[in-house]
Amino acid sequence: MKLKQLCFALVTVFAAASACAADPKFAVIYDAGGKFDKSFNQSASEGAERFKKETKINYIEVQVASETQTEQVLRNLARKKIDMIAAIGFAQGQAVQNVAKEFPNTKFVLIDGVASGDNVSSVLFKEQEGSYLVGVAAAMASKSKKIGFVGGIDIPLIRAFACGYVQGAKAFDAKVDVTQNMVGTTASAWNDPAKGGELARSQFERGVDVVFAAAGGSGMGTLQTAKEKGKLAIGVDSNQNYLYPGTMLTSMVKRVDVAIYDSFMQLKNGTWKGGLINKGLKEGGVDWALDKDNRALITPEIEKRVNAVKQDIISGKIKVIDYREKSSCPV
Repeated sequence: MKLKQLCFALVTVFAAASACAADPKFAVIYDAGGKFDKSFNQSASEGAERFKKETKINYIEVQVASETQTEQVLRNLARKKIDMIAAIGFAQGQAVQNVAKEFPNTKFVLIDGVASGDNVSSVLFKEQEGSYLVGVAAAMASKSKKIGFVGGIDIPLIRAFACGYVQGAKAFDAKVDVTQNMVGTTASAWNDPAKGGELARSQFERGVDVVFAAAGGSGMGTLQTAKEKGKLAIGVDSNQNYLYPGTMLTSMVKRVDVAIYDSFMQLKNGTWKGGLINKGLKEGGVDWALDKDNRALITPEIEKRVNAVKQDIISGKIKVIDYREKSSCPV
């Protein structure tokens, strides 16, 4: 869709979403992975939908394909006096920074990035902590003692997932071998399931029997290939256990949904504040998923060990290194 057409569509949707003039107006801008990535963006959508269901207040949704388009869309929404705009993904950080300065009366929620301003809330997550948990689970479930990781782009955020995963696996068994691959170097790497599947297949051929995908929509190919090959996979961001019951060991859940829901509700209730928020295990920002879809794969030993490790991280007994602070992984 061309930008001019997109903006016209925004105005149309905005008119429909503004039935109740007294209600605050909200918008969500998804990143290149798309709303239906069954992962990061979808989690944001679920949070907005929960808010809508409980309050009957609608919101606008926008899909952007480039950073340039993001800034223009943000600016157009702000001009329409949207009260709060949720920008999903680190790639929108600079655009939020620029537009927030121009529109001090509009509130912005930036997920996975940092932008300054009293009207901006930057929400970060301690991905390394949740990834540590699934790393323990992977090492315990692996028969070959070879596990894998498929990331989207080689950036500090994705390295934080990988590093936490490796730390958890090697804390259980220092001899576990971890193979790591990245899908690509551009935004398309978040939406290339064929490449995600290809990388997983290559890892399986080298003996890997558990793979963790942190690659947005590309991860769908990784999970599907694990199912086809009878290997185990670990989902990310949303609880993806339901996608392939029987081969989904678990999912590293990142509660983007809660961050969006809370932000919208706080604005509605008049309690929202700007600033930096960092959510880990202690704050309920990340976790591992155990439900009916993976119950048969999680032995009592795995469950007991992972939950014990979780409590040790929360208490501070276990310190998980954040790759973004060290620019390296200790293991």
